[in-house]
Amino acid sequence: MTAEPASFEFDADNAARAKAIVARYPAGREHSALLPLLDLAQRQAGGWLPRAAIEFIAKYLALPRIRVEEVVSFYTMFFTRSVGTHVVWVCTTTPCWLRGSDAILDRCKRVLGCDVGENSADGKFTLTEAECLGACVNAPMVQINDDFYEDLDADKVAAVLEALRRGERPKTGSQSGRHTSEPEGGATTLKGGS
Repeated sequence: MTAEPASFEFDADNAARAKAIVARYPAGREHSALLPLLDLAQRQAGGWLPRAAIEFIAKYLALPRIRVEEVVSFYTMFFTRSVGTHVVWVCTTTPCWLRGSDAILDRCKRVLGCDVGENSADGKFTLTEAECLGACVNAPMVQINDDFYEDLDADKVAAVLEALRRGERPKTGSQSGRHTSEPEGGATTLKGGS
């Protein structure tokens, strides 16, 4: 687990990004940059928002710290404790559940050796349950960091996790070979001119 840092500020690259983000909003509406700035800070801090980062963002946007904490505690994409290199979001909403997300979640627990809300012993993974990741037509699916892995079963999710554990980057998207969200048997319309 990563220790809580005493201070936080954007590095040079992220300071420039933050300035550009805030500039997108009209004068007097700079507070609207809160979500993208929190995301930027979380990425810089290694996938989570230490208290020092929350305080920094509050000062940066001239907001009361409690307003920033309210946003951080509301959105599930923000973490206030150290997470693994790979955050695994298993969708368990109805479309994924109907297509086997329980088996996928169980396999994730076994492969990673941790339960939902925990980090794996090697610190590489954090297992999380999600309510709808928006790829219902390709259910069941998981999101790992910023990538979607769709059309999964227990063996396919285990293969993705093991590849990540070895330091590889598995193919994202459908794991069954279908193109985007076309029917599993292939395209059925617009097959040619008539």
